[in-house]
Amino acid sequence: MNPFTGCRLALCVAALTAALTPTIGHAQSDWSVPPDEPVAGLTQAEWSRAWWQWAGSFDRDDSPVGDQSGALCGRKQSGSVWFLAGTYGTHRTVRTCTVPSGKYLFFPLINYVAMPRPDGRSNCMTVMSTAAGLTNDASALIVDLDGRRLADPMAHRQATRQCFDMGALAEPKVRVFPSAANGYYVMLKPLSPGTHTLNFGGVLPSMVQAVTYTLKVE
Repeated sequence: MNPFTGCRLALCVAALTAALTPTIGHAQSDWSVPPDEPVAGLTQAEWSRAWWQWAGSFDRDDSPVGDQSGALCGRKQSGSVWFLAGTYGTHRTVRTCTVPSGKYLFFPLINYVAMPRPDGRSNCMTVMSTAAGLTNDASALIVDLDGRRLADPMAHRQATRQCFDMGALAEPKVRVFPSAANGYYVMLKPLSPGTHTLNFGGVLPSMVQAVTYTLKVE
């Protein structure tokens, strides 16, 4: 049974905390990249923009974000950084994903994108302010890898510095500008070959996310 199905927000928070309790109680973060450290020539704020353009390139019904098993995790992945998907809405998701060795992994604990209004009255300042407001008051941010808890996930907030086209990679191409994103993201250093368990999630006033990945690094 999905512990987030039909739950009230307070119960979702409790379920998230229980679901992501690590098996080893001490903090460990030597496996993550500091949030202000660039990777492959981009800041992590720029990687958050790239993550959203990747997520926005799929139809909702055929997206790694909506994938319940992990079968779609390799779609449109290239380069030294692989993206791991969050979820649509408030529900727990468990996935299995095969990842090539040597790849950094970038994913959102919880995040939002603000896009232009249908009436065309949005501007860059408006959507940036909306994205920031939607991701204020985050709580219960959790990342653990193989039972090792990440220290200070609140430090991993990233905001896109400029507005961008959310539909830049969509097929067929569609212009979704101005868009802006804000949220909490983590970049993992390349994992050793073998099987790893990654749990991550967070709580906003309007949304809860809880994701577990079994990562098979080959």
